[in-house]
Amino acid sequence: MTAHRFNTILIANRGEIALRVIRSARRLGYRTVAVYSDADRNAPHARAADLAVHLGASQPSVSYLNIAAIVDAARRSGAQAVHPGYGFLAENPEFANACMEAGLCFIGPTAWSILSMGNKAGAKRLMKEAGVPCVPGYLGADQSDARMLEEARLIGYPVMIKAASGGGGRGMRRVDEDADFVAALHSARSEAENAFGSGELILEKAIVEPRHIEIQVFADQHGNVVHLGERDCSVQRRHQKLIEESPSPVVTPALRAQMGAVSVAAAKAIDYVGAGTLEFLLDRDGNFYFMEMNTRLQVEHAVTEAVVGVDLVEWQLLVAQGGALPLRQEEIDARLAAGGHAIEVRLCAEDPGENFLPQSGAIAYWKAPSDLRCDHALESGLTISPYYDSMVAKLIAHGSDRADARRRLGYGLDECILLGVKTNRHFLSRCMRHAAFVDGHATTAFIETFFPSSARAPSACEPVVRHMAAALLALQQKTQLLDQPCYPAELHGWSSSCVYPQHCRFLLDGEALEVLMTTMQGGRWQMHADGEDAEVVLTASNENDATLQIDGRACRVSYASTDAALYFVFDGIAHTVRDTTYAPPVRDAAGSTSGRITAPMNGQVVAVHVQLGEGTAAGQALLVIEAMKMEHCILSPLDGEVVSLHVQIGDQVAPGQVLVELSAAQ
Repeated sequence: MTAHRFNTILIANRGEIALRVIRSARRLGYRTVAVYSDADRNAPHARAADLAVHLGASQPSVSYLNIAAIVDAARRSGAQAVHPGYGFLAENPEFANACMEAGLCFIGPTAWSILSMGNKAGAKRLMKEAGVPCVPGYLGADQSDARMLEEARLIGYPVMIKAASGGGGRGMRRVDEDADFVAALHSARSEAENAFGSGELILEKAIVEPRHIEIQVFADQHGNVVHLGERDCSVQRRHQKLIEESPSPVVTPALRAQMGAVSVAAAKAIDYVGAGTLEFLLDRDGNFYFMEMNTRLQVEHAVTEAVVGVDLVEWQLLVAQGGALPLRQEEIDARLAAGGHAIEVRLCAEDPGENFLPQSGAIAYWKAPSDLRCDHALESGLTISPYYDSMVAKLIAHGSDRADARRRLGYGLDECILLGVKTNRHFLSRCMRHAAFVDGHATTAFIETFFPSSARAPSACEPVVRHMAAALLALQQKTQLLDQPCYPAELHGWSSSCVYPQHCRFLLDGEALEVLMTTMQGGRWQMHADGEDAEVVLTASNENDATLQIDGRACRVSYASTDAALYFVFDGIAHTVRDTTYAPPVRDAAGSTSGRITAPMNGQVVAVHVQLGEGTAAGQALLVIEAMKMEHCILSPLDGEVVSLHVQIGDQVAPGQVLVELSAAQ
């Protein structure tokens, strides 16, 4: 690997990781170049760099996955180096090779190393040769349904189906019995082809309720390789990490040394250079098994930075130019022993109550926590696009010990506000405070065990929230009135002396409600709903925050509105309010919409399993929508017949758009 000298770096990525690389590069005196798609034309990362180059349309295939366009952007901008971030092309050997052929420094390992470890089947063969323990499974070239089913039976259920060419939970399915295997195989293959361009799959014996432990390694061009301890990434949904911490609550110094030594040996076996992570499953008896190696910087690298006290992006830039590693293993070990504890959570635009369905749309209000590291590329008014990953921010807390870090992170989560798009913020807070997590007992089964779908469903709003919604609607209407240019200046700050009752109708988180509200002087309202009376008093307010006294209870609330709705957060729970006071009544014949299947989110149709006139059974797969790199199967709600099909493969769909219409079976 040839050492390069450079002063201008192109970041071949977007969002929070692009900003994070820009921060370190700028601190070290490097000039930075951002790239952006149509959807990211005004994105923070594009504005933060010294120069920004347009790649193409919003779809990743013609922008952030377009190798030729990125190499051309580097050439036109005068960049001598390319940092891939993570995701997109970060683990694509063709991209690393294209950079090298163009005379650019690829800030990462060689194309050969990426190729060696990028395919899970090939990587496991290499690791077995290097003496690294691996999960039993099938890595063969025969990918036929019959052969894969035969191998699954030989391995013994439960088995994991995994994409050979990628990770991040995409192309991954757990199968517990024979009857479900072929359908899961087809689904995993389709998702893998769409995410990674390869439908090759491997099979593994499913380790029941393991810990997911990964080891951070770093290597320079002089043969030095070190590990920087472990990260525990066991709290996951859909095989994707949500909470990561270092050190792990269960890894002893002896086990850390053993796993670290194995990881260093594995990196040396492939002449690795740069940042890399080896991922393992740790069973209840302390046995660990290699899963895969990520040949890039990890999303969760910040917890290692906090505990060891280093900047891993700075190390990447140093090593790429031929520099030696700044610390020896014994120095790192000493830092790990005295480094305290760090925990990271991933804030995602998704709805935990709807099986973590990805969300997109305009941000009405964003406020980052004040005392945590928060890696993000968010701002009020920004649109979260349906084209990219659902993770929008990372919150990282560092403390003297695990309890200290967890307490700091819990407080920071309460401070963090994102309104306008549903997120998992409250769900993360619940996870952090659950006894199993507090006690350090979380495994990969944590969410399915303690937060099944029934436990994630939103609970009914208490009366105080209904009264709050009505008061905020009234406050919003007053603000809009005062903002009108025709409103006399001398009346600003004026409140009517008239006392009048008004029926206020609205949807609160989709539930239709009605409150009889009497507006009094001085920001006071008398409210009546469901046979109960309440007095609401506005005691303080600014652009996005208000304090209301509801029957003497002081309630602090943050709020914001768009043309579509009013949004507020109270007691850590975000709510959406839509004023229907003057909306016409909706009439719907009984059963007339029972067969209208609509899109639950923005996305692209990647499969259609039915035809016009075809009969359907309840629970049957009708079509598949891909959103934020994940596939979502749309199921039939009834036995019936397809009477209208409104989409085809390749169509982009929006939330609420009619996809299929069914008539109920007679």
